[in-house]
Amino acid sequence: MARRRKRLGEILVSWGIITDTALNDALGYAQEHHKRIGEALVELELASEEDVIKALATQFDLEYVDLDKNVHVPAALDLVDKKLIEREKFLPMKKEGGRLKIIISDPLDLETLDKLRFLLGMELDIALAPIGKIQRFIDTFLRSDVSDSVDQVFEQIDRDKDMLAKEQEAYKKEMEEDDGEAPVIKLVRLIINEAVRMRASDIHIEPMANRVRVRYRIDGVCIERDNIPKAMQASVIARVKIMSGIDIAERRLPQDGRIKARVGNSSIDFRVSSCPAYHGESVVLRILRPDSVKVGVTGLGLEQDHFEHFNNIIRQPNGIFLVTGPTGSGKTTTLYAALQELNRPDRKIITAEDPVEYNFAGMNQCQVREDIGLSFARILRAMLRQAPNIILVGEIRDREVGEVAIQAALTGHLVFSTLHTNDAPSAITRLIDMGIKPFLVASSIQAVLAQRLIRVICKECREIDPSPDRTVLKMLNISDEDLEGHHVYHGRGCNRCNGAGYRGRQGIFEIMEMNSQVRELAFNRAPASQIRQAARGAGMRTLLDDGRMKILRGVTTPDEVARLAQSEGIMIED
Repeated sequence: MARRRKRLGEILVSWGIITDTALNDALGYAQEHHKRIGEALVELELASEEDVIKALATQFDLEYVDLDKNVHVPAALDLVDKKLIEREKFLPMKKEGGRLKIIISDPLDLETLDKLRFLLGMELDIALAPIGKIQRFIDTFLRSDVSDSVDQVFEQIDRDKDMLAKEQEAYKKEMEEDDGEAPVIKLVRLIINEAVRMRASDIHIEPMANRVRVRYRIDGVCIERDNIPKAMQASVIARVKIMSGIDIAERRLPQDGRIKARVGNSSIDFRVSSCPAYHGESVVLRILRPDSVKVGVTGLGLEQDHFEHFNNIIRQPNGIFLVTGPTGSGKTTTLYAALQELNRPDRKIITAEDPVEYNFAGMNQCQVREDIGLSFARILRAMLRQAPNIILVGEIRDREVGEVAIQAALTGHLVFSTLHTNDAPSAITRLIDMGIKPFLVASSIQAVLAQRLIRVICKECREIDPSPDRTVLKMLNISDEDLEGHHVYHGRGCNRCNGAGYRGRQGIFEIMEMNSQVRELAFNRAPASQIRQAARGAGMRTLLDDGRMKILRGVTTPDEVARLAQSEGIMIED
């Protein structure tokens, strides 16, 4: 009698990856949405794609290949047409005795396997790897429009100076035709595609005295990609302006625009800003990925106690919840995560944003337009006549917006907003400094959350740091006693993280819930230092404390917390 093949869910339960309850939830989700159980587990974030593929390999008795560790290029790549590899998303490994061994992600895709057998004219042996890793391998070693292509375009430009001169004279015509062949068009497209694949959040095109510098911001850190010849400056900037709908003739004033482009299988928006500088217009493309703000509350990086406080705060019936921090510290992502948690058919949510960067189903999102008098304050007043339950104000910038937000909170609305301060206690004094009456601040604020983003150690190359810098540990107040039972980790650098040792970011947080003592200090215009002391006495954990916890849990490195603490002005305690 044939042995029964174990089901995918059974394998993952036996490995301890998921529980029986989680499996039942995934089965229900899969049936409702007509998906396979593996797809359902990944979409519900109950198991990683890698776990599912490993379980599939076990289920079908196939080899699992870790493409992050096996980064050498197989010799069999030359035996198969590159376009076929890109189109069908597979990798040839080796050919033996008229059979070709290939890596795929879905052993049940029999139609594709039959097609490959026919096109390649040989029998296939199968190994498995996650589709994301297969795609990264293709991008790195095969795709013609990745890093090597960018370098080739630079070389082509250098070789043909006459073509550049012609292009600069007639670049408008070339841009409008957009035939994909002109070096300028190709170069801009390749820069955009490469930045998206490298998970960049921004592309910086910066004219210098004798070159144009291109940098990508990845995980909050700028990385220089390459230099564009100075002769290409006007054409490249004009191309970006045309794509984003900016007036190419205006070079004296700052301008803003947007690009909507398809990169791979994703439709991505780019917010474009041009600003006149000494050597020419500096252009920044902000890459807006819809998935980047849909991380959910559980993906923010909150420790368990902070997670419970956060969930309690956002479910208050009224009051103001402020998120503070400098630009780029993830404030908007945190507020959107809260709104997604609360976004239900029985609640009305209205937002006032400048600009509206991401669209969400079920929310009424209003765009601030100062040029026609549609300000934060005016939208807020209109919101109150719309009978909302929850209001998001993109930023409290002045007394007028602050007073209207407080009025909304005092009349039974839950108000979310952001503020630019270094820590949570400073938000109270900042509002009072704006001219808002202290008793209004004291009575309306429910809680203030301050945050920063720290880079997370790459999971693929994470290892124990045998000799962490004692000076940095001392600066962060991490003693030998703190390290008992814990290890300090770092990333050695690998293909997945591009040698950085970090991949992705998480927040470190400081949550100050208003109690009677803090409200009294706010009412009496106490300085931020006194408010901080009272909040810490009530159990508030500071940003640095939260950073230390993440170091001891192996999430990040001491160097990363120290870098952020110094650059963002977080107080290092004595």
